[in-house]
Amino acid sequence: MQALVIVGHGSHLNPGSSDPAFSHADTIRASGAFDEVREAFWKEEPSFREVLRTLESEEVFVVPLFISEGYFTEQVIPRELRLSDWDPEDWDSDGTDADHVTVQAGDVDKTVHYCGPVGTHDSMSDVIVERAKSITDDPDVGEGFGLAVVGHGTERNENSAKAIHYHADRIRESGRFEEVKAVFMDEDPEVDDVTEFFEAEDVVVVPLFVADGFHTQEDIPEDMGLTDDYRTGYDVPTEVDGHRIWYSGAVGTEPLVADVILERADDAGADLADAIERVRRRTESEGAASAGD
Repeated sequence: MQALVIVGHGSHLNPGSSDPAFSHADTIRASGAFDEVREAFWKEEPSFREVLRTLESEEVFVVPLFISEGYFTEQVIPRELRLSDWDPEDWDSDGTDADHVTVQAGDVDKTVHYCGPVGTHDSMSDVIVERAKSITDDPDVGEGFGLAVVGHGTERNENSAKAIHYHADRIRESGRFEEVKAVFMDEDPEVDDVTEFFEAEDVVVVPLFVADGFHTQEDIPEDMGLTDDYRTGYDVPTEVDGHRIWYSGAVGTEPLVADVILERADDAGADLADAIERVRRRTESEGAASAGD
């Protein structure tokens, strides 16, 4: 038997923080790819500490629903799961290319394949583009458009910005958009000044966050000048300083993230048969339906 555990941060303040984890878990559970699928959180129940004890499977694939490598993925999650002999150096990562490490959870006698975070997987670049398609309702979006990938950024964890730059660079190299920039809330270049960084009149702004919350729904729209008060809402697109800003929701809510979770597990050796293809067909249809709403 093999199990999948999707681990997220959760929140005592934002009830929607855990929604993406539950949604993607439901999608993967319906595919039958794993004998067991569980969600676990740092700030909500079920907790990191207990989740392995709820499983019958002896082989477990743990995928962090986090954007960046750092304190939670390297210290908190392995500690709370009690992963024996875990060492972040085993990922052999420069901050964006963690793959997986196989370790033992000795107290429950399980083999755990601990994967890198969803946010640094190459396929997240595709999810960002999918989010741009959804918000513009244009499957060919790109020509004549700029794309801003927004991250939180913090001086306390340099890897926080690395993930944002990584995907912005990959999408820029694809040549799909006229311009692609990485911008941040708490470091330069700041999202407040997003219109200063683009010549294109149309700019899609995609926040590389797991869930919609205070930052994506309140802070960023006000910082960009979409509205003076997030409670009054704003148009999509909204004209700001001669640009049309197409602001999307958090990347982590995109249905295609379920595919990325499966790809992380597949990279770690999970026996998924054709589950990835089946889930991709489902998530692409869900994304198309939501774009047409």
